Amino acid sequence: MLAPPYRILLCDLRSDQLLDALPVSGVSLDDYIGKTGSLRGTVPLPNRELADRARRALVPGRTALWVERGRELWWGGILWTLSLASDARGFLGAQIQAGGWESYLYRRYLYDTQIAEQVDQLDIARGLVDYVQNTEGGNIGITYDTHTSGVLRDRTYLRYDLPTVGDLLDDLAAVENGFEWRVSSYRDGDGRRVKRLRLGSPKILTGAADIVLDHPGPVLSYRWDVDATRKANAWQSRGATTNRNQAADSYPLMSELVIDDADVAAGWPRMDGTSDYTTVEQQGTLDSHARADATAARNPVVIPEVEVLLGGQITPALLGATVRLRIRDLWHPDTLDGRYRVVGMSISPPERGRPETARLYLEVP
Repeated sequence: MLAPPYRILLCDLRSDQLLDALPVSGVSLDDYIGKTGSLRGTVPLPNRELADRARRALVPGRTALWVERGRELWWGGILWTLSLASDARGFLGAQIQAGGWESYLYRRYLYDTQIAEQVDQLDIARGLVDYVQNTEGGNIGITYDTHTSGVLRDRTYLRYDLPTVGDLLDDLAAVENGFEWRVSSYRDGDGRRVKRLRLGSPKILTGAADIVLDHPGPVLSYRWDVDATRKANAWQSRGATTNRNQAADSYPLMSELVIDDADVAAGWPRMDGTSDYTTVEQQGTLDSHARADATAARNPVVIPEVEVLLGGQITPALLGATVRLRIRDLWHPDTLDGRYRVVGMSISPPERGRPETARLYLEVP
C-alpha cells in the first residue's frame, strides 16, 4: 500500500492567508518536546507554471508551512532557507528547510525590561509570548489556554541582557518544579489551522490509552543508549556578576553546592557538574536552577529510540503520549516491559525497497 502523498500549504506568516499548495518530495520532518522541530524537503519544479508559483510563495522568513499527509495536518513551521538545485539531467527543484513555530521565539529579543512578582510560572511564559506578539509585526497567531501550575515565581528580565524570548522560556521552565513547553499544529473542529502554545506542568501529557509496541513485531528496530558522561552527584551553578563597584573585585553569584550523599554511599564515584546562568541575580532562583540540574544529572542518560511503521496510531499527535514497549531478545531474555513517554518523533520518507517509518524518542520514567 502506497503512503499518502505529502503537500505543503504555503501561507503568509503573519496573516496565515493561503498563498498556494505545492507538492513536496523527500520529506523529512521531526518534532520534539523541549527542542525545536525541523523539516526538509524538495519542491519539484518540472515546468514554468510551477516554478512561477513556487517563486511567489516560497519566501524565506516570511512564509509559513503547513504539512499535510493525505488529509491530515501533521506539522507547521516557518520557511527559513531555500536552495535551488539542478541536477545533471536538468531537473530543477527547490530544496527547503523550515523550523517549527518555536524557532520564531528564538529570533525575537527582549528589548524592554519585564518584571513579575509572585506570578504563576505559566502566566509568565504566556506574558513573554504576549510581549512578542504585541509588538508591531510580531503577531504570528500563536494561541494558548489559561490553566495555571500553582507555582509562583519572581522574575526580572533586564533589557540590557538582550535575551531571546525562546531562551527565557527555556530558563523559566528548567528550574525545580518547572514545566515543559512547545507550539503544536493542528486543525480545530471547524477546520481552521491552529498554532497552540502547549504548557505542561510538570510535563506535557496527551492521550489516555497506551499504545503497545512489541519487538519482534511493530517495532522494526531499536537503539538503547546509556550515557554516563553527563552524570554528576555534586553540582554547583554560577550566576551573574552582581558587584557594580568597578573598583572592587568582581565575582559571580554561586549557588549552593548540591551533593547526592546517597549516590556516593551506594558506591558511585564522585562526579562533579556545573552550569552557567549569567543573567540570574537572585540567590533563590540560582539555587532552584542548581537543584533542577543536579536532579537531571543524577543518573546516566538513557535514550531509547524505536523505529516503527508510520500510520495508524503512529502520527505526530503521539508527542506527550505514553507507549507500552515490550522487547524480547538476547539482551532481554525475560522481556523488557515498560511504559515510556514519547518526547520526540522523526519521520523518514519511503525509499526504494524501504517503507515510510517513524523513529520515536522515548523518555525513561
